[in-house]
Amino acid sequence: MSTDDERPETPAVPRTRAELRAAREAAEAAEAERIERAVTPPDHAAPPADEPEAAADDAAVREAALRDAALREAAVRRAGEREVAEQEAAARKMAAFEAAAREDAEATALPAVPVAPEPVFVGAAPQIDDEPAISHPAEPPLAAGSETPAPSAPRNPRRFLLTLGAVLGVLVLAGTGLGIVSLLQGPRISDVQVDAEHAIESSGSRVILTANQALADIDPEQVTVEPATPFTVDASGRGVGVRFTVPLDDSTEYTIRVADVAGAGGGPSTTLTTSFTTPPSSIFLLRRDVDGKDKIFLTDLKGDGVAVYEHEKINDFRATSTQLVVAVEEEDGSHLLVMDRDGKNQRELDLPGDGYVGAVQVSERGGLVGYSYSDRELSDDEGRASVLVTQSLSGKDEPQVIEVAGAEASVFVWQFVPDSAAVLFIDFDGALSLVDRSSDAGVQSLGLAAMIQGISRGTYTAIVERLDGAVVELNLADGSEQPLAASDPDYGTATSITPFPGGTLRHVVARDDAGLPIGQAVIRVDDDGKATPLVEIGATDSILQACASPSGQYAAVAIAPDLANNPYDGMLLPLPAQVETHLIDMESGKEMVALTGFDASWCQTAPRF
Repeated sequence: MSTDDERPETPAVPRTRAELRAAREAAEAAEAERIERAVTPPDHAAPPADEPEAAADDAAVREAALRDAALREAAVRRAGEREVAEQEAAARKMAAFEAAAREDAEATALPAVPVAPEPVFVGAAPQIDDEPAISHPAEPPLAAGSETPAPSAPRNPRRFLLTLGAVLGVLVLAGTGLGIVSLLQGPRISDVQVDAEHAIESSGSRVILTANQALADIDPEQVTVEPATPFTVDASGRGVGVRFTVPLDDSTEYTIRVADVAGAGGGPSTTLTTSFTTPPSSIFLLRRDVDGKDKIFLTDLKGDGVAVYEHEKINDFRATSTQLVVAVEEEDGSHLLVMDRDGKNQRELDLPGDGYVGAVQVSERGGLVGYSYSDRELSDDEGRASVLVTQSLSGKDEPQVIEVAGAEASVFVWQFVPDSAAVLFIDFDGALSLVDRSSDAGVQSLGLAAMIQGISRGTYTAIVERLDGAVVELNLADGSEQPLAASDPDYGTATSITPFPGGTLRHVVARDDAGLPIGQAVIRVDDDGKATPLVEIGATDSILQACASPSGQYAAVAIAPDLANNPYDGMLLPLPAQVETHLIDMESGKEMVALTGFDASWCQTAPRF
C-alpha cells in the first residue's frame, strides 16, 4: 500500500524568473496596501476651513506618517528582496537535489523482472555420435504490443573518472608514504623459508630470510644463531641464506640475527631477527618375532609407536626423510623393497641376480641405496660373493657393482660418506678405497685398514683403524691423517667408535687378568676429550651397537640381555632373539625409555655380530 498520503506537504517554491518577479511584486503591493490602511484611518475627513490650527496639526501628522511609511516601504523592499534571494537559493538547491536523485536512480535502477510466460515445449535436437543432447532454456517472448526495454543509462563518466583519479591519488600517496617510512626504518624481513622437520634429520638445511629491499653486502660475522650451531652464510639481493652444516636438535627454538643490515641504496641500519622451532624426533626400529611376523615400528621418544610394515623375515632396513628401504628374505633369496615411511606405495628394486642382500645403507643426498650382494649359487670359481652394489632409489637405473682395477671387488666392510654419493670400503685384501658415484674420478686408494669405525657428518673425516691397531682420523679430501686423541679419563681401546657432531660414542669392554669380559660401557667423548659414561652393563649382558641421533642430541644403545640364555636367530644377519634399544639424553645422561627392537634408523649401518 502506498504511503504517499503520509508525507508532509512541501510548500511550493518558485522555479522561473517570471514566477520570482510576480512573487516580489505581489509582496510589495501587499505591504503598500497595509501601510496605506495604517496611515489613513477609516473615518478620515478634510478639516473644516475655520480650524487652521487643527489643519496644521493634521498636516504635520500626515508628513510624519509619510516618512514612517517611506521607511517601512524601504524595509519591506529589502525584506522582499531578501526573501526572493532565499527562494531563488532554495530553488537551485531543490533543482540540484532532484537532478542528483534522478542520476542515482538511473545508475542503480534494476531491469524490470519479466513475467513468466506460459510453458513452451521445444522438441529435442537430434543427437550426434551418441552425445547427450544439451537443452537450452527458451527466452520468454515479449507481451503483445510491448517494446524491447531500453538499457539503463550508464553512470556519469565524469564522476567515475573523478573517483578513479581520487583512488589512484590515495594509492600513490600511500605508496610514497610507505616508501619513505621504509627508508627511515631501514630493511625489514618480508618472508622466511625453513623446513624444520628436514633440519633435524639431515645436514645442509637452510633458512632463507627475504628483506623488503635490496641489501648491502652481508659479512658472515654479522650473523649469529642461538643455540650455537655451525653454519655458513650466502647473501644476494634481498635474500640472506643461513645453511646449517649439521642437523639441528629437536623440540628446540632457534633464533637467527643479522646485525647492522643496511639497504643497498643507503639509509639507516637495522637488525633482522627470526625464530623457528624444530619438531619432536621419531625413530624406526625393527622387531623380529620367531613365532610370527617381523615388524618395523615408527615411535616417538616416549615409546608410543605404530607398526608401518611387516613381513615373515625382515633382514635389514634403512630410512630416509621420505622413504624406507627394506631387505626381506624369501625362499628364492633376498628382495629389496622401497616404500613410503608409512609402508605404502611399495615397489621392488632389481638386484644383480638371484642372491642375498646385506649391509643395506642409503645416501639421501646422492639418492642411492647400497648393499652387499652374494649369488645364491657359489663355487670356488663361479659366482659373486660380498660385492658392493649401488643403485638409484628411484629404480630407474641398473645395479652397479664397484670395481677395483677393472675387477668386481669383494668387500669386507663399507660405508656411505654422509651427505654425499661417495663410498668408503675395505676389500678382503685390506685395501681402503674411496669412490664417488656421482663422478667418473675412479677409485682413490687410501692405504690399508682393518676397520672403518665411522665417518663424521659435515667434516668429510673418517675414523679408521689401521692394520697395526692405530686409530686415526683420516681426511678423505686430501688423505692426511692424525691419531685419534685419547679420552680424559682414558677408558682404554674402544671396540667401536661412532662420530656425532661434537664428539664420539665409544664402546669399551673391561676385562679381567685372563682377558675375559667383566663389563661393558658406552662413553661419550666430547671434541675436547672430556669423557662421560652413558651406559654401563655387567658381564651377563652385551652391547651390540651405539648410535647417535643426527644432531648428537640423543644416543640409541642396543643391548642383548642375559646373553647366555638369549639364542641367536637364523637370519642372514643373525642376532639374539631379545634385543632392547635404550634411548639416552646425552646432555643429562638420563635414560628416556627402553624399547624392544634394534636397528635404529639413527644408525648408518645394522649391528655387527
